[in-house]
Amino acid sequence: MTTKRATSAQVKTILAIVFLSNMAQMTLSPVIPPLSRELKLEEWHIGLMISIAALMVVATSQFWGRRSQSHGRRPVLITALVGLVVAMICFTGFSAAGMSGLLTGIPLLLGLLITRGFLFGGSLAGVVPTAQAFIANVTTTETARVKGMAGIGSAQGLALVVGSVVGGVLAKFGLLVSIGAVPFLLLGALGLAFFVLQPEERTALIQDPPRISPLDHRVTPFLLAGFAMFMALGFIQFLAGFLIQDRYGLDGETTGLMTGLTVLCAGVMMIISQAMIVPRSNWSPTTLLRVGIGIGLIGCVGFALHGPIWLLMASVGVIGGGIGMAMPGYTAGPSLLLTQEEQGSLAGLIAATNALTFVIAPIASTSLYGIWPDLPAYIGVGIMVLALVLVLFHPRFSHMPTAPRE
Repeated sequence: MTTKRATSAQVKTILAIVFLSNMAQMTLSPVIPPLSRELKLEEWHIGLMISIAALMVVATSQFWGRRSQSHGRRPVLITALVGLVVAMICFTGFSAAGMSGLLTGIPLLLGLLITRGFLFGGSLAGVVPTAQAFIANVTTTETARVKGMAGIGSAQGLALVVGSVVGGVLAKFGLLVSIGAVPFLLLGALGLAFFVLQPEERTALIQDPPRISPLDHRVTPFLLAGFAMFMALGFIQFLAGFLIQDRYGLDGETTGLMTGLTVLCAGVMMIISQAMIVPRSNWSPTTLLRVGIGIGLIGCVGFALHGPIWLLMASVGVIGGGIGMAMPGYTAGPSLLLTQEEQGSLAGLIAATNALTFVIAPIASTSLYGIWPDLPAYIGVGIMVLALVLVLFHPRFSHMPTAPRE
């Protein structure tokens, strides 16, 4: 019982770290589109910045995931969070210099790309893979694994809600207020990792965790489904701020607020899906993927339609609910097919796959938006259709091995 209590306490601490780090990211997200215009940057500059951050996640996620098993989750999280704090302090400084006119043009753009792109992305890559590898290592049944992965998703969804509210509300007092709050949130997460999180016993560490290939037949279909799902989500996420400002003719501060409220809808529905529906459904990973992607497709269709702003916000909420339901199936499914020693590498591979979509989606969606504002939304619908076809008809999802259930 004592061991179970200790494990439960560590799980809660890790989920709190996931929450705070993702809340920091989401507090910043609503103000990025209006900030880019205050700094006189082009849309593709923001797409490039986000794509660089995602590329760093792709490049480093498996390293972080495997290192969390060989060196322990505490040192990995402390190192990653220190990097995040430094990145966002520097990003705040560059943003302030740009808004005051002290720094402009290429030097300003390079500063933003290095801090929010390279350093932030490379550091953020260490958080979720470490959390997922830990959950996979302490759960032994399909039901427990799905619930544990849903817990990580719930922490991310709650961060989406709270971060969107905080970022949108603080934006009314000035964009720099929202940006300046981010390092303090990350310092809170660092404090938890340093003072509360306990190190593993040396006997629990794995000296040389195996590296999983994305072409491994056990995981490839899940990675393809996740890639399609997050590609469609990325197209919509990175367009929302620009679309709201341009379609409805709003100023920068109001755009930040409305973008935050729109993302809030997605976060609320994600929380409802992962904290309430998924644990009570007792569905298999395959069923969660099929139902979740189907619901997400409906939301993508609504987002593509021209209508009042409430329809756009509701559609994003439906997308959040669907993706939130599919995510535990996507993360838990392949983990049930692999050994304990392979979980760190798998967690990093999943994070890298997700991030790869955010390498492509920002530049692709913002570039396509400049050609025709409706085109990226239509492509998002098509991608979700392909994802649904995959999970409905690929034999991997129809012939999952029977796993123990609680």
